Amino acid sequence: MLLVIDIGNSNVVLGTYDGKKLYRHWRVSTERQKTSDEYGMEINNLFLYHGIKMENITAVIISSVVPPLVVPMEKMCERYFHLKPLIVGPGIKTGIRLKYENPRDIGADRIVNVVGAYEQYGGPLIVIDIGTATTFDVVDENGDFLGGVISTGLGTSAEGLFQKAAKLPRIELVTPKNVICRNTITGMQAGIIFGFVGQIDEIVRRIKQEYGKPMKVIATGGYAKMIAKESQTIDAIDHFLTLTGLRVLYERNQ
Repeated sequence: MLLVIDIGNSNVVLGTYDGKKLYRHWRVSTERQKTSDEYGMEINNLFLYHGIKMENITAVIISSVVPPLVVPMEKMCERYFHLKPLIVGPGIKTGIRLKYENPRDIGADRIVNVVGAYEQYGGPLIVIDIGTATTFDVVDENGDFLGGVISTGLGTSAEGLFQKAAKLPRIELVTPKNVICRNTITGMQAGIIFGFVGQIDEIVRRIKQEYGKPMKVIATGGYAKMIAKESQTIDAIDHFLTLTGLRVLYERNQ
C-alpha cells in the first residue's frame, strides 16, 4: 500500500492507496512542535483503528508547505515504516511543464493539485484551493501549469479581524441566511463568506477572459464546500484532489 501525506498550514491530510483505490483517509491538525515519534504514534493509532498494519505500507510520498515538518516526517517514515519517503520538490518528475518565472517558488501543494486535477478532469481548467490561503492555478489543454493567483484564506481573514479590531469577536465560519445582518457575528460571517464568494467568482471571470476559452473550475480545500454552495463559477468539488495528485506523482517517479 502507498501512504500519501500532505502537510498543510492548518491540517495534515493522509491517505492510503491500494493500487489506484483510496482505501482510507484522515485529517489531523498541523503542529509544528510535534516530534517524529509523536507523528509516528498518531499515525499508528489511526492505522490500528482501521485495521491497517504498518508493515502493509510499501512506499510513502510527502508534500509540504511547512518546511520545519519535512525532516520530522522523513525521520518518522524511516523509523516506523523503514522507508525513505519521496518528497515533492525540485527534481521530482511531474509530467507537466511549469511555465513559471521560477518553478522553485511554486508551493508543493499547488503542483500536487494541478497534477491530480489534470489527471482526472483534463484541461483547460482552474484549480481553486480554498484553505489557509486561497490559490487559483491555471492549467491549459496540454496539462501545462500557466500560473495563477494567491489570496488570503477565510480563516486567516476572520482571525485578522479578531486580532486587529478590538471589539470584534472570534467567530465560527458558517454561512448566514441573510446579507443584511442584525448582529455583529452574522455581519462578520456575511462579510467574510460572501466577500470571498465574490472574490472567487470575479477572479475566475478574469482568468477565463484572459485565457479566452471555456474552462472547468474545480475546487478543493477545507472551505470548498461552503464557498461552492454560493459560487456561480465553481463546477465541481474534489476533496481528495491533493491525495490523488500525490498518488499520480508517486507513480510517475517509479
